[in-house]
Amino acid sequence: MITPVISATGLWTPPNSISNEELVESFNAWSDQWNAEHAAEIEAGTVEPKPQSSVEFIEKASGIKSRYVIDKSGIVDPNTMRPNIPERPNEEISVLAEIAVNAAKQALEAAGRKPEDVDAVLCAASNMQRGYPAMAVEIQDALGIQGFGFDMNVACSSATFGIQTAADFVRSGSAKSVLMVNPEICSGHLNFTDRDSHFIFGDVATAVLIEAEDIAPANHWKILGTHLKTQFSNNIRNNFGFLNRCAPEGIGAEDKLFVQEGRKVFKEVVPMVAKMIQSELDRLNLEAPELRRMWLHQANANMNRLIASKVLGRDATADESPTVLDTYANTSSAGSIIAFHKHQSDIKPGEKGLICSFGAGYSAGTVFVEKAA
Repeated sequence: MITPVISATGLWTPPNSISNEELVESFNAWSDQWNAEHAAEIEAGTVEPKPQSSVEFIEKASGIKSRYVIDKSGIVDPNTMRPNIPERPNEEISVLAEIAVNAAKQALEAAGRKPEDVDAVLCAASNMQRGYPAMAVEIQDALGIQGFGFDMNVACSSATFGIQTAADFVRSGSAKSVLMVNPEICSGHLNFTDRDSHFIFGDVATAVLIEAEDIAPANHWKILGTHLKTQFSNNIRNNFGFLNRCAPEGIGAEDKLFVQEGRKVFKEVVPMVAKMIQSELDRLNLEAPELRRMWLHQANANMNRLIASKVLGRDATADESPTVLDTYANTSSAGSIIAFHKHQSDIKPGEKGLICSFGAGYSAGTVFVEKAA
């Protein structure tokens, strides 16, 4: 049996950061402007006025303090309220592929790999820039990798689903080295005029190199076990797609961007994920205290705190369950990989950890790892 391992990771962070103060200022200016334009309808009671946002509300609800984005100018402009990302000609690399390549190059360099050493590319992300050709194939071409590539989308769980898929390719002998990338331009599908969600997402790209143990670099991570779960729910949804043009009356409606029932998600996902983690611990004959670190999906600080406490039987320390949510916000599939990338250098050989993601679907994935000796 060929054993798959994680050889290296990569992270590309956009140069633009938006603080909660900046985001609130633009939202409130837009809200005031909208209310002024609809003053007659508000007075008549036919429409509700748009509320104000606040830094205190954002931080209490999510734990987010700032986020990185591809474009800042359009988001903080009350007359635009969306990122400005110009469409590129077909002859030029697409923006999603470009940021994936940036992260991938870091992972390849960290593992001492050349493009010709890699057999496959998986692009696992929440929202692909187009239907086809697959983003993975464009990324593969830009890097000069042979073999094959394809896209996969399981929303915020895409990275853990991608790791298991890559690990299965290695186990089967279909590939010895698989590059899994997570380019996330989440600002593109976020409704910046919705008070309850305008602060949630940021942009980023991550990469994970999964390889056969016999070719992996010395400082790799053994994959002890992976587990995936899906359970249908409408509580997190995005109805944007090519069929929208067939029902033009709905084009531009709020549900063509990210929408969620946050309280329902919290109530239903926390016990599902905690139970899943415990079940996998049992299957692998591990005890919760053996987990040196948990790199959880970075969506909501309160959610992570509760999941970690259910697993450990007590509150987790910042060292046991690190967060990047405060500066990166929710980066969908990339969140747990950012946490893993930035908070792994102090882990000693033989120590174990958990990469875990969860989100729309519902979907959830666990990857238990051990630092190689």
